[in-house]
Amino acid sequence: MSKLVKEVVLGVTGSIAAYKAAEIANILVKSDINVHVIMTDAATRFITPLTFQSLTKNNVYTDLFEEVAYHDIRHISLAQKADCCVIAPATANIIGKIASGIADDMLSTVMMAVKNKPMIICPAMNTAMYENPITQDNITKLKRYGYQFVEPKESLLACGDLGKGALADVESIIAAIKHAIGK
Repeated sequence: MSKLVKEVVLGVTGSIAAYKAAEIANILVKSDINVHVIMTDAATRFITPLTFQSLTKNNVYTDLFEEVAYHDIRHISLAQKADCCVIAPATANIIGKIASGIADDMLSTVMMAVKNKPMIICPAMNTAMYENPITQDNITKLKRYGYQFVEPKESLLACGDLGKGALADVESIIAAIKHAIGK
């Protein structure tokens, strides 16, 4: 028997595209999906946790070692309750961490604790970073492990370059999430 309300963990990393994650969270909530946001420290420099807390009506997680008032190993409980985990935008840094098995912040730790659930990564970075053979090897490796990718689009990037690396359209990301959770 499936849960009535689907749970999505939305990871947000330090990219100029972080503001689009607020739109993703908002659309998911309006689709009756419970969204739990985890932000990297770099993400909080582009958009505030308060934005996501206001949109989702849930706590926003930024600190792996945040003190809790009750027994809850938060990175494990979030991984267990999630029907799907999404990172949008996903930087080369987070892709490299996950591909290397590095779990040194709240987001990478939750991603390492997820078992047998859809994991969707939506890259957003400069074209040279995206096309770098190391990044491409990391993406290939994660695909072998079952991670799904919503490919970035070609666009004029924040740095002024024209090329592939812009976050995919929000509609494409939402469609991938809804497909992954069967909604």
